[in-house]
Amino acid sequence: MTPDIPHLWPLIGVAVIIAGFVLRFNPMLVVIVTAIATAAAAGFGPMAILTAIGNGFIKTRNLPLIILLPLAVIGLLERHGLRQHAQNWISRIKSATAGRLLIVYLAARELTAAMGLTSLGGHPQMVRPLLAPMAEGATETRYGKLPDRIRHKLRAYAAATDNVGLFFGEDIFVAFGAIVLMTTFLHEAGIDVEPLHVAMWGIPTAIAAFIIHAWRLRRLDQALARELGGKPEVPAVPSVPATQEGR
Repeated sequence: MTPDIPHLWPLIGVAVIIAGFVLRFNPMLVVIVTAIATAAAAGFGPMAILTAIGNGFIKTRNLPLIILLPLAVIGLLERHGLRQHAQNWISRIKSATAGRLLIVYLAARELTAAMGLTSLGGHPQMVRPLLAPMAEGATETRYGKLPDRIRHKLRAYAAATDNVGLFFGEDIFVAFGAIVLMTTFLHEAGIDVEPLHVAMWGIPTAIAAFIIHAWRLRRLDQALARELGGKPEVPAVPSVPATQEGR
């Protein structure tokens, strides 16, 4: 291999991680095998690989604590009826629908992410315990008991709304890591771009994403009205035949 040709064998880790996720292996095992394969392809010896893994573990040993503590708190809240309270509260608002609720959350998620407050939402701390149950409660108020297919559909839309709001909202925040990465890459290529300009150009994209996804959420309400009949389910009361006098 000539010095002018870059050594591309370490990129084998990309193929390993893609194959692992496609075959649905354990994600932790996939990441470990990918790290070992990448390091071995780069010419690291066994001791160097173990040293790199150990140093990475020491530097991030507090990360599991940061992740697990909020999950424990959310689990305790759910155990004490957080989901039920969210469903009961939204069911009192007669004009609420799943689509309208998710549109409001989409706007709030984009605005807060644009200000750098990306941790205010998220799947474990917002979508699962609050947003999805509220969407289900609003739909149940209008149409009665929901089949599992509709419940899963509402949960998918709730998760997608959080993803869209975060993904396109954080691109407006000037200190977002992706903006810094893009400006650094362009600077190395000889193109000087200010991070503020990149963030400003993210505003039209965020507005377009909001309009498109809000339109999809409006169509969700229409689809629910068609599928569920547009009227709440009222339990049938068995009729009692009138008895004749003397019987």
